Amino acid sequence: MLDDFDADRRPLVLIWEVTQACGLACRHCRADAKPKRHPDELTTAEGKRLLDDAAAFGDGQLVVLSGGDPLAREDLTELVAYGDGLGHRMTITPSGTASLTPDRVAALADAGIRRMALSLDGATRERHDRFRGEESFADTLTAARAAREAGIPLQVNTTVCAETVDELPAIRDRVRELGAVLWSVFFLVPVGRGRILDPVSPQRAETVMEWLHDVAEAERFGVKTTEAPFYRRVGLQRGGDETGVRRRGGVTAGRGFAFVSHTGETYPSGFLPKSAGNVRDRSVVDIYRNTELFESLREPDEFAGKCGACEFRHVCGGSRSRAFAATGDPLGSDPLCPYVPEGYDGELPETLSDGESGVRDAAD
Repeated sequence: MLDDFDADRRPLVLIWEVTQACGLACRHCRADAKPKRHPDELTTAEGKRLLDDAAAFGDGQLVVLSGGDPLAREDLTELVAYGDGLGHRMTITPSGTASLTPDRVAALADAGIRRMALSLDGATRERHDRFRGEESFADTLTAARAAREAGIPLQVNTTVCAETVDELPAIRDRVRELGAVLWSVFFLVPVGRGRILDPVSPQRAETVMEWLHDVAEAERFGVKTTEAPFYRRVGLQRGGDETGVRRRGGVTAGRGFAFVSHTGETYPSGFLPKSAGNVRDRSVVDIYRNTELFESLREPDEFAGKCGACEFRHVCGGSRSRAFAATGDPLGSDPLCPYVPEGYDGELPETLSDGESGVRDAAD
């Protein structure tokens, strides 16, 4: 993280979905990707203007090129090199397909890619490919090894849902074997094709959070959660060194995080598809800093339900994307978090009110 990071002024992570085109059709795909590129995608010139505008956030802005599959764009290395020349930290999340050859990986490294994130949702070919509904395991491992040979730090992304949760220990072993620097564990938000999958229960999620903290303490690679910010609450309750978390606050949709779609619509997150404006009409910096939607997501005291009452709201805040998916209100409560603040007697998310017992601070 940047030492001077201020979520009101800049996102820690700016994602640009450069295309929704992808040769895979994974069951959990947020983008509901298609084989062909959309005719209204941002052009090369518009993409460069977006990168120019993003430079106003400050030095070293982290830019993630996502999709779909970014490799579907012929101008990908040109865009990487352009962003690198502006001083952005350019990273990429390509799909694990046969097109991600060692030569393509090397070309991305030469263009200035600082990190590559690959998805691994099973520790074996059978489990990974069954979950994704596609044969991508072998190509993913080939790309991971190519990234290491090219000197690109590797991040592994894993989806947590009812179908994959028991596989996490074996996937952790794969992450270690691949020499990854970071394991990003994504807790399912029911959007796109992911609506057909079953999430884990709040109590199971809490158990996984405890386990992930154990993993982070034992492994050389880092661990982060995506769309599960209560990982930070669990860390604080365990008495860990969370000084940096308390100083900077939690990064959630719209608060340290922004997403630009393939057509330029700007969302707080790719999993919170509510547009605050289009980068064709105004700069991404203006949208992030000065629109009502983004500003409201940076005010945890205004959140509804138990998230707004929670003493951890400034370091967690709950998944705004999951709250939106569950209630239609991005300021609502995250139904995956089982924690109930002491003294709170208001409405609970449906998952808790239907029989899940709340978790309270161990000191209570």
